[in-house]
Amino acid sequence: MLTFVGLGLWDARDVSVKGFETVREADEVYVEFYTSKLVSSIDEMEEFFGKKIIELERSDLEENSHMLIERAKNKNVVLLVPGDPMVATTHSALRLEAERSGVRTRIIHGASIISAVCGLTGLHNYRFGKSATVSWHKSETPVKVVNANRSIDAHTLLFLDLHPEPMTIKQAVKQLISMDDSMKDVYAVGIARAGSDDSLIKCDKLETLKNIDFGKPLHVIVVLAKTLHFMEFECLREFADAPPELERLVA
Repeated sequence: MLTFVGLGLWDARDVSVKGFETVREADEVYVEFYTSKLVSSIDEMEEFFGKKIIELERSDLEENSHMLIERAKNKNVVLLVPGDPMVATTHSALRLEAERSGVRTRIIHGASIISAVCGLTGLHNYRFGKSATVSWHKSETPVKVVNANRSIDAHTLLFLDLHPEPMTIKQAVKQLISMDDSMKDVYAVGIARAGSDDSLIKCDKLETLKNIDFGKPLHVIVVLAKTLHFMEFECLREFADAPPELERLVA
């Protein structure tokens, strides 16, 4: 069997009890930090789980995925994934390939940044549109996604690139504004270190967010819709220090 275990948002301790038990019982344990990251190192994770853990590269999950599947034909193999395992299409493809190869699969879900942003900001889950990634390789895709979402009055979750190093909110905002100057006047929420004891959530115009010191990554951004529900505004004012003028968006 191949079991996908979600590690949650911040460190190894965020894993569920069911996930922890599954790792302890596995024959082989692997982890990937391509789609997301934790602050825990491999050594710290091995000490926490009491198991040898092998880090995989992107190629091990994609063009060489058959090798992992072959291991799972005769052993109980666990793949540890930061966040929730099935948010990344890479893992969905791997699961599909495994099942078609006769390998049973199992998913043990973990906390995801997709749901965490709603808890941290008070924004309503049903008001989010398509998400996008602000990449080091400059692309207009995130700006196009933001504009498309705002045209239907939806929020946009923007992931920030992790490779070769985690991008900061300041770097992401500069890139977004450089591609579309009108972006500087939209309201957004910067979120740093979700799941940690020192998370930071700030709401303001994008132009202002780039001047705020959010501290160490991991960072994400939510670009707000054209309007807000009154409860969304109240939560942003309480939890994200939103400026009073944001109340103009309440509809």
